[in-house]
This record gives sequence, C-alpha cells and structure tokens, in this order.
Amino acid sequence: MDSPNLPIVRTIGTDIIGSLQSLLGTIVIAVFVITFVVQAFQIPSQSMENTLLVGDYLLVNKMCYGGSGLGLMPYQKIQRGDIVVFHYPVDPTQHFVKRVIGLPGDRLRLISKRVWINGKPIDEPYVRFLEPPNNMFRDNFPRVDIPALGMEGKWWLEMRKLVEDGQLIIPQGHYFVMGDNRDDSQDSRYWGFVPRENIIGRPLVIYWSVRDWDHNPSASLAGRLYHAAYAVTHIFQITRWNRTLRLVH
Repeated sequence: MDSPNLPIVRTIGTDIIGSLQSLLGTIVIAVFVITFVVQAFQIPSQSMENTLLVGDYLLVNKMCYGGSGLGLMPYQKIQRGDIVVFHYPVDPTQHFVKRVIGLPGDRLRLISKRVWINGKPIDEPYVRFLEPPNNMFRDNFPRVDIPALGMEGKWWLEMRKLVEDGQLIIPQGHYFVMGDNRDDSQDSRYWGFVPRENIIGRPLVIYWSVRDWDHNPSASLAGRLYHAAYAVTHIFQITRWNRTLRLVH
C-alpha cells in the first residue's frame, strides 16, 4: 500500500527540481548576456571627461559591431566619433574607452590641438581642453623629430614610417582613438592604432555613477569590506543621480 505522504514528497521534489531548473535557466541567460550581448565597465581615469567621469559605470553593447561573433544580426560600421571600449593594444588584458577619430585610410594630423582629417578640420564639440597649446608633440601631431615623454618605443618607430606630408596614414583594419580630455589622455598619439579585432563594443548607458568619495581604498580584505559597506550604507549620498541612467554619446 502506498504511503499517504508519498504525493507530498513527490510534490516537494518536483518543486525543488522546478526551482533548480528556473535558477539554472536564469544563470545560463545571464552568462549568455554577459558573454555576447552587454558587459559592465567602470571608468577609472579622467581621459574622457566631461563625456565620461571617473566613477561612471557603463553597460557596453558587444553586438553592435559584430564583436560577439554570433553573426545573428547585421552589425554597424565603426564611425568617426563613436565611443568604443577595446582591449589596450600594448596590454590586451586591460580595457580602455576612447573616441574613434581616424578611420582606415584616413590621413590625420593635429594643428594647435585641432584635428584635421584628409586635409579638412573636423568639428569636435565634445572635446575638453585644459591648457594652452604648449606641447609640440601632443598638440601638433604627428611629429617625427621629437618623441613624447611616455611614448611607446615600438609606436615611435612605426609611426615615423606612416607619416607623409605631415599626415599620419591610418592602415586598413586599424583605428586612431583619442580621449575627449585631450590634454590629459594617453591615447593613439602615444601608443598607436587599435586593431579592429580589439574593439569590444560601444557604451550604451551609464547605469550608475558614483562621486569620487574614496581615492585610496585599502587593498586588504578588511579595507575592501569597509569600502563596500560604506558604499552600501551611503549609496544615496555618493550617487550622482543626474548621471545615472544617462545614455552615452
């Protein structure tokens, strides 16, 4: 004779299996989204001010340029003026965010900080300048006679071979990127082009932005826990509400 409690056991077992299946499905979807669709990044430096600030947290669209490799949807071409997240060519383990200024085949130069492409100046309303033109390499690029402090040696040798009539010729499959904060940006002027395969995607939205409330969080476990606890308990005070959920462009 069947036990009267058996149906209850079956029901509980079915509920547990159903919950596990639901949880597993959620995890699979989350992994798929993070791997192929969007990814979260944090802005660590001032190179893109005032477009992006230190403490901005971004969601990056990894499918817009076909970077996911799925090939399910038509992807966009990378355009001049696009903000892109990419693997830093010098150290691919690092992620950088800059604005695309030069496209493959372009002839690029800077004259007194202004960018000229194919012999014509371009309009850049997003650019921030901090200093008067006084850095001959940074503000009048390319210069083949004077290397810059902090410039990659390999790039210095490569760049000199690609300059013609004072203009840098951008090779196929590569992009020239710069920070919007032109006087405080380590960008293609200092380390070279971004290969097409290094580009991950384009920022969609600032999903959270936090004020610069702690410059030097401790590296110890206790310090990190305190840092996290402070952020949670002071979230309303440290959040930049006017930047949260702002579209990136």
